[in-house]
Amino acid sequence: MGFYTVLSASVQGLNVAFVQVEADVSNGLPVFHMVGYLSSEVKEAAERVRTAMRNTGFMLPAKKIVVNLSPACVRKRGNVFDLPIAAAVLAALGEIPCGKLKDTLFVGELGLDGKIQPVEGILAIVSEAKEQGIMRCVVPKVNEREGKLVEGIEILGAASLKDLCEWAKGRAMPGADKVEEHRDRMHVRIKSDIDYSEIQGQEGVKRATLIAVAGNHNLLYIGPPGSGKTMMAKRIPTILPELERDESLKITKIYSAAGKVRSEDPLITRRPFREVHHTVTRAALVGGGRIPVPGEVTLANGGVLFLDELAEFPRGVLESLRQPLEDKCIHLVRNHGAYCFPADFMLVAAMNPCPCGYYPDLIRCCCTLPQIQRYLGKISQPFLDRLDVCVEAPKVKYEALTARQSDSDSSTMRSQVEHARKIQERRFRGLGIASNSQMGREAVKEWCVLDTGGERLLRQAYEVMNLTARSFYKTLKVARTIADLAGEEKIREEHIKEAVSYRMIDKKYWGR
Repeated sequence: MGFYTVLSASVQGLNVAFVQVEADVSNGLPVFHMVGYLSSEVKEAAERVRTAMRNTGFMLPAKKIVVNLSPACVRKRGNVFDLPIAAAVLAALGEIPCGKLKDTLFVGELGLDGKIQPVEGILAIVSEAKEQGIMRCVVPKVNEREGKLVEGIEILGAASLKDLCEWAKGRAMPGADKVEEHRDRMHVRIKSDIDYSEIQGQEGVKRATLIAVAGNHNLLYIGPPGSGKTMMAKRIPTILPELERDESLKITKIYSAAGKVRSEDPLITRRPFREVHHTVTRAALVGGGRIPVPGEVTLANGGVLFLDELAEFPRGVLESLRQPLEDKCIHLVRNHGAYCFPADFMLVAAMNPCPCGYYPDLIRCCCTLPQIQRYLGKISQPFLDRLDVCVEAPKVKYEALTARQSDSDSSTMRSQVEHARKIQERRFRGLGIASNSQMGREAVKEWCVLDTGGERLLRQAYEVMNLTARSFYKTLKVARTIADLAGEEKIREEHIKEAVSYRMIDKKYWGR
């Protein structure tokens, strides 16, 4: 009878909290007591562990067993502590050798039959364990491939409590997977079944989409039903730049913590494209709940968040996007702690100009002026200011619909995007800026140099269109992207003209 400690960890939001699982076995009234500021699901682990140990062949003696999860000031939640509790108790009872348990982190849920069930957040836990110098991690067998995405740390996948005991006694872990190499498929582009060549006409809208993606600018489509707004947005993934491995791991960590990775192929190699219905709640969009979890803005990190039928969203839900659009993260505060989730995404939105969709065509539009004002009034000026590119999608002409092939396809547009992104990568190397849209005001002053004509035109647009300071700087950033696509070092007058044109649509419909 004795005392033993093993190391475990849990994910709190997207952060990892390490926990020491201490087990003490002594004489006294037979009891299996757990302490350490535990949630209800962790308290239930006592019965799961006792039953799993019995069904694995270990009979608990009539002793006093106390398990403490330290530190006591951190709330313990989730299902990850079953396996480390069992390991600590078995070591304290002397049922398994303790040598291999040192410098090892354990996570996993136990079934009553002793099988180890998968848990969420393995990638984040293993990554942090490596940073802390831990030698190895024992994880559920189903999560083994996910854990092995992290290089430089030993990952052992255990299918059952019996497998763990056999390994502790010096035998190899049964069915250990070989480390898989994911680098070779990082840049293998999966052929998409959709392409911009399928959209007939709307070359102006495609051009605006190209500019938005090239500079990672927020984008708004506005136009009548059937003009191709949704089709245009859903093809954006076909022209997004490739993910680097570090970016891929960051995105995979988020999806792992949310329980949205596939065990057989956990690494996410394509940028997220999250399409959100207008009935979404604020907590589901930006994250939250009693115990905060990532929302859609975090799941879209590194990719695109698409809001179709923008004016159908409740105004309060849309206003909750203003802070993450500006700060590229979302801060949530609860009584038990503060959470920060990343939210660096490109917002793409589509909407009709009125409830029926045909304004300002007064022949087809059947809406009254108050109805149109109420409809458009759901979109506030501060929210509009955060949309860098606003483009009108007009009704497609007959000639365009009957044309054989579109002038633009995804392959051509993607090569243009990649060219512009490489220019931005060289420009901002070492500055912590990934694209033109992320430039601060000092960076704008340094890199957005205008010629004489462009300076004069921008001054005129600022005064005549009554631009805000935010929309002024966003216009400059869009002009910088247009110049990058043209391969120009200096922003010229024609670049300013095009950038300003993308701020005129909101003036046309909202008149602000």
